[in-house]
Amino acid sequence: MVLFTFNIVNIEADTKNGVQISDEERLKISHDNTKAILRILDIHDVKASFFVEISLAQKLQNLIKAISSKGHEIAFYNKNSSLQEIEEAKKFTEEFLEKQIRGIRQKDLKLPQEDLKLLEFNYVSNIDNADIFFPFKRLKRDTQITEENGLSIVPESISPYSQLPYNDFVFQVLPMRYYKSMIFETLKKDDFVLIYLNSWQFTDFNKYPFEMPFYRRLNLGRKMEDKLDALLTWINEKEMATSRMKDYIF
Repeated sequence: MVLFTFNIVNIEADTKNGVQISDEERLKISHDNTKAILRILDIHDVKASFFVEISLAQKLQNLIKAISSKGHEIAFYNKNSSLQEIEEAKKFTEEFLEKQIRGIRQKDLKLPQEDLKLLEFNYVSNIDNADIFFPFKRLKRDTQITEENGLSIVPESISPYSQLPYNDFVFQVLPMRYYKSMIFETLKKDDFVLIYLNSWQFTDFNKYPFEMPFYRRLNLGRKMEDKLDALLTWINEKEMATSRMKDYIF
């Protein structure tokens, strides 16, 4: 099973030459990038899970409705929000969607699982920082879903042979033929491959003067759209099963 997930987060990069890009403009970039992702998923009839950063939940209400109406899962991404802020965002979103929010994703700030369970989340999808130094980290770890304190804990997927994770950076820089081989070898060993990308990676950096390290500027914007389109085309050609996170777990 291939699980496609997308983090909807505003780009936080500084700008060049003192150019100012307002919070409203950054929000519009996230909105437009997510719409581009939706168009590609629609073309290939693939359903995915979208992890919306907590502080954006109320600001992107119409976008969240559009994502959900197309059959995709809405979950949360917690960057640095408090439990109270998460609870308020969850209640607000569940009310206007009339659906339960089951999943939450964490990276730098990891809240206690007991607290997340009290907020009636059903699963946690924790991710690591992805940068140019990740190959030097010890990546070998359990890739099986476990249950702790009544929560399903979903780890990042890792290629069993290359030991490369399926994070946003690897998808961005790795040639597609190698990425496809990774998926094949992982599915021979594991039951699922969890892939995640960030909405900001679909930004046109020729249009917006953001500062970005050279290794992070590769294959962004339209090239990222093309890579996602190529991967989904291959997934369908090989008749590989895909699923939303909540459907696969439960």
